[in-house]
Amino acid sequence: MRQFTGLWPALLLSGLVACTSTTDKPAAGIGTTPRADSISSYPPAEGFDKAGSDARAQELADQVMRQMGGYQAWQQARLLGWDFLDNSYQLWDKQTGDFHWQKDSLVANYNLTTKQGHAYRGGKDISETEEGKKLLTRMYPIWVNNSWWLLMPFKLKDSGVTLTYKGAGTLMDGSTPAEVLNMTFKNVGVTPDNKYEVLVNPKTNLVEEWAYFPKATDEKPAFRRRWAEYKQYGPLKLATDRTDGKDGRRLDHVSVSTTVPAGIMDSKVPVQKL
Repeated sequence: MRQFTGLWPALLLSGLVACTSTTDKPAAGIGTTPRADSISSYPPAEGFDKAGSDARAQELADQVMRQMGGYQAWQQARLLGWDFLDNSYQLWDKQTGDFHWQKDSLVANYNLTTKQGHAYRGGKDISETEEGKKLLTRMYPIWVNNSWWLLMPFKLKDSGVTLTYKGAGTLMDGSTPAEVLNMTFKNVGVTPDNKYEVLVNPKTNLVEEWAYFPKATDEKPAFRRRWAEYKQYGPLKLATDRTDGKDGRRLDHVSVSTTVPAGIMDSKVPVQKL
């Protein structure tokens, strides 16, 4: 998972959806398996651009991972649930790759590895209808996009990423100091030209802001948003505030657990939010 996608108009929310890149292996830690010989507390995934990424940037990524619970906690976290900004709700089983998505009476149960699933409206299987086929075609990009907004700091050393240290900066308030990382992509996903600036507060060692550039050569970002209001969710510390300082955008009903309630991932009707 490393992809925003602007390919699906139904996801567009006042410019909140952007495009980035992803590998095609969603299970086992959003995307890729870390190299077994790494001694880092946050081992880079196979395919991470270690040669093009500098030591300071990787050190900051390690600090962020530790503050959010640590690499082992991330590996142990299994079921993640959250509301996205379009009022959809989703559950993702990291171990199996199962993804349950729901909005109003519409439900999709999909496996991110096999790319197979079923769609329902009002509990009725619509998988073979035009509506159902279209929804199932969108499931993988939806997962990529929506999980990126929740979990981006866990992706700093993923496959295809080049991570470099830009230098000292400040958050949107103009006074809070920040260490600025550049996150770019090589030969992954459908839009590898994207760039992100990831701003880490040196006092908290947490990502507290991000900026999205449709092209790495762009001088100004398409948006700059907070990554704030951290709380503990099971073994992980996650942030839910995604506002630009004006619109109040946030992620709700966030949950993280190491177990999966029976029947929840293949329910034909919307489930109760965890």
